[in-house]
Amino acid sequence: MGLFLPYEKMWDMPLGGVSDEKQIPHWFGNLAFVVVGAVCKVLFRYTVSGRETLRAFKGKCGAVVICNHTSFLDVAFIYLSARPSQWIRLMGRDSLFDNAHGLVGQILSRVGAFPVKRDSADRTSIKRATKMLKDDELVGILPEGTRRGKGTKIPSLHAGAAFIAKMGKVPMIPMTVRNAELVKQKGQRIHFPKITVEYGTPIVLADFQFLDKADRLEACTWYAMRECFAMSKNIPAEEVDMVSLFPETRDYSDIFKEHPIPKRTPVEAMAACR
Repeated sequence: MGLFLPYEKMWDMPLGGVSDEKQIPHWFGNLAFVVVGAVCKVLFRYTVSGRETLRAFKGKCGAVVICNHTSFLDVAFIYLSARPSQWIRLMGRDSLFDNAHGLVGQILSRVGAFPVKRDSADRTSIKRATKMLKDDELVGILPEGTRRGKGTKIPSLHAGAAFIAKMGKVPMIPMTVRNAELVKQKGQRIHFPKITVEYGTPIVLADFQFLDKADRLEACTWYAMRECFAMSKNIPAEEVDMVSLFPETRDYSDIFKEHPIPKRTPVEAMAACR
């Protein structure tokens, strides 16, 4: 059953996908899905919208799943939304894995997460993510790095998510966990709102070729995050105020107004990446 495994070893093991290598044992992930899923279903009555987009990639192509980050519960719902037939390999802040004398690292690794060093070009994590994608696995990335509104750091966007999608030659899938930020707000008691996980349409890097090469990856990540916030706020993407959300990041609104990005079906997105 693989009861005891160094979590560093699990970071390089497949989970789902098409690799013939020995996988991370599934028993813990399945148990977590049943227990955590049942609790979240009762407390938050959560539903998943657009999951058919994710399912279309199963066994055919990897994808980078990109999500905005409003709550500590985001990662739980990202994980639950793909189960039981798929796994999302979440990139998590490296400092999380040593918490509780490594217990947190063992739990996170068992469900497929792996570490990334913040604010740096972590080549090891990029190589891991690329291999997962080429093995038709799903890699989840929260480009904001930390929960919005926590701490004093000004939110900014980087090209990392799009760069990893480029290296793996896969599409990006935007998603959001709506209302998770309402569970615990500063100075208020805990609430139990209805939570909806929503997946959007796939995004293909080839559709951004009209942009200068120096801007292309950042613009792609910016566009994907705008899609995430549009779903989160239930508004058209053009109405998302990205300047307020990311004041230190270039605003690409006018560019995408002039050059609309086509909406791709999963089949079209997978074909465009091959």
